[in-house]
Amino acid sequence: MKLNKPGKSTSAEVSQISPHGIWILVADKEYLLPFSDYPWFANANVSQIHHLELLHGSHLRWPDLDVDIDLISLENPAAYPLVFSDQP
Repeated sequence: MKLNKPGKSTSAEVSQISPHGIWILVADKEYLLPFSDYPWFANANVSQIHHLELLHGSHLRWPDLDVDIDLISLENPAAYPLVFSDQP
């Protein structure tokens, strides 16, 4: 059976790591995760950052870092104002 048009990409990958953050490519859309907003990645090694899974089409998971981020929160950050704090 041959499809008339190709389906959406169901993969996610780290496309770049810079001094400011990491760039994630998901279904032909790129997202910047700055270290200031996502501090879990700042001290991670390259292999931990690159070990990325896309679950259910919208759930990003870094199993080596125990980090989970939903694409909806990246697309609409104002709707998710909670910010990480390591202060008690």
